[in-house]
Amino acid sequence: MKRAALVLVFLIVVGALLAQRPYRNGRSRGGGDLEDPAGGTWGEGGWIGADVKTPRELDSHSTGTPMWTNPPGFEKDTFTFVRVRRGHTPGGPRGNWATDTPDSDLNLSYRLQQMTALKVNPDGRFIHLTDPDLADFPFIYMVEPGSLALEDEEIAALRTYLTNGGFLMLDDFWGDSEWRNAERVLKRVLPDRDFAELPLEHPVYHCVFEIKAKYQVPNVRLGIQSEFDPQHRTWETNHDGDVRTVHHRAIFDDKGRMMVIATHNTDNGDGWEREGESDYFFHNFSEKVSYPLGINIIFYAMTH
Repeated sequence: MKRAALVLVFLIVVGALLAQRPYRNGRSRGGGDLEDPAGGTWGEGGWIGADVKTPRELDSHSTGTPMWTNPPGFEKDTFTFVRVRRGHTPGGPRGNWATDTPDSDLNLSYRLQQMTALKVNPDGRFIHLTDPDLADFPFIYMVEPGSLALEDEEIAALRTYLTNGGFLMLDDFWGDSEWRNAERVLKRVLPDRDFAELPLEHPVYHCVFEIKAKYQVPNVRLGIQSEFDPQHRTWETNHDGDVRTVHHRAIFDDKGRMMVIATHNTDNGDGWEREGESDYFFHNFSEKVSYPLGINIIFYAMTH
């Protein structure tokens, strides 16, 4: 009897621990993204501690990431792809600041230095909006902003950053509710500014690559399925409203300088991250859509 009781207690304890264990995809069993107060979070490849400052410190969870070097003495005179660490809306849409990293950040950085004259930091950077180093970086990236939530001090820091010449890209969010949340937060940042749909005549579509349409990049699973069924959808269906129409919207300052661009109903991050997992996905989505758009946006931001 004593042995049976001990086994029962052991099973109860193990069950309780497993119930609290987060899933590997960044979601806890209770829903939402698991983060600790110090800023750590679950990424697609595992736990990302608050002390991790660059995607280069993380292991690839796709097909590996390239490495390159810059000429001696020019290490600090490079473009750095900066990903913002941020919170999410409690009880709202799920979304993790770490989605697709490290592969998306490092692959895009490699393609950027390969396809343009820009010298690019091979390590990338993670940063909080309240970090004093924020002003050192002219470009920052937020993924899945449908779940975006910012504290008052982050709102103020982002406003200062954007009005002083910084550039923000929002990517990989779907449907009406996620759009409204991202728009609401950016309205707090820039209360006198509104998003406007970008026409295809805008120079951002013609500065490196000629982009003639706002094509949709699906997640890699949907993209691979479309190889075998050309009529297969490329949009995600677990969202409300219109998810088929890709939108590129921007916010401008009084002089017409683009401060923010939002690529909505498309997943450019998977196009960068998953380029090596399927030849079909690479040629039809990474090579044709996500890389040209990402490179054009960064090149435009750095030259305007």
